[in-house]
Formats: sequence, structure tokens, C-alpha cells
Amino acid sequence: MIAIIDYGLGNIQAFVNVYNRLGIPVTIAKTAESLETAHKLILPGVGAFDHAMELLNASGMRQTLDDLILGKKVPVLGICVGMQILANSSEEGALDGLGWIPGHVCAFKSAPDVAALPLPHMGWNDVHVTCEHRLFKGVEEEVRFYFLHSYFFECMNRDAVIATASYGIDFCCAVQSDNVYGVQFHPEKSHHFGTNLLKNFAEL
Repeated sequence: MIAIIDYGLGNIQAFVNVYNRLGIPVTIAKTAESLETAHKLILPGVGAFDHAMELLNASGMRQTLDDLILGKKVPVLGICVGMQILANSSEEGALDGLGWIPGHVCAFKSAPDVAALPLPHMGWNDVHVTCEHRLFKGVEEEVRFYFLHSYFFECMNRDAVIATASYGIDFCCAVQSDNVYGVQFHPEKSHHFGTNLLKNFAEL
């Protein structure tokens, strides 16, 4: 069973709809107890880093998530801000992130080559998969996903970067360390590319 973590952010129903179409069992988790039967977890998110952390910390699920992901090694996929809060910290806020993948979230506006470009970075963008990875199994060589963000994940361990994209600069848009996965783009808005990725995550 895949559990979509509902802590008040993200288009939860969009993920449920994708998995329903695929015939893959899915549930919405709003409490620590509802997480306990999950074999995989999806952590969505939109908006600001600190707001996401405030809501997750207040949800009553934080300790259980740490136990499942760090202790029992349950696979988790963070999406958009859900990927950013996998990091230790962010230029966007003052709160600590989850620290499940060591890194820092940086603002596009602090990069000179992006300063003249519109922000947020919004719309379809090519994604370069940097290694053969089962999360991207079966996708075309020229894979595209839908983005909406003004910050990007700077990973401390370059070996954890599994895909990049370009917007003035090359930036990390997908990471994996052990059982923790993250993507900056929105697979639930990315048509067959996103459906394929979510299916691959379910089949890990």
C-alpha cells in the first residue's frame, strides 16, 4: 500500500487519481496510525519551506515518519517542496528541514545567470537523467516534466543526484539516497512521463 502523506499541502487527490487509474492500492495518511500499514510513502508539498515544516511538525506524524524512513527503511518520494524539505536547511526559511538527504535549498535569484529570467521557473522542461535509474525506467531519452518553483536542492553528495534540469544554470531535480527519493518537478501534472515515474516508484 502506498500512503500519500496529507499534512495540509499538495494536491493529494491528483496522486490518488493516478494510482487509481494504474490499479495500484493507495491511501491518504493524515495520522501516525494511518502510516503504519504503508509499504511506500509519498510526501507532496507546495509553497514555502518553513510553512511546510511547520505543518509537518504539527501533524503528529513526524516521529512516526522518522521511525519508518530512517529505522525501517520504508521508501519515500518527496515531491516539489516535499523534496526540498528532505534537505537540512533552506535559504527560504529559518527552520531545520528533515535532513533525510544532506543538502541545502538555494534560491534561483541568488544565481547571476538566472537573475534575468522570470521567477518562478514554471512550465515544461527537459530533464537529464544522470545515471541508469529504476525511477526513470522506460522513459524516453528526451524526458520532460512540469516544474513550478523558485528554489532548488543543492545536494551535499553529488552521487545522490540522479537527474538535472537547466534554467539559466544546471540544477539538481531528482535525488536518491538509500530509501529516500525526491523530485523537484510535479509528476502528477506531467502526463505520461509522470505516470510512468509514479508507477516505477510503486514497483521499486
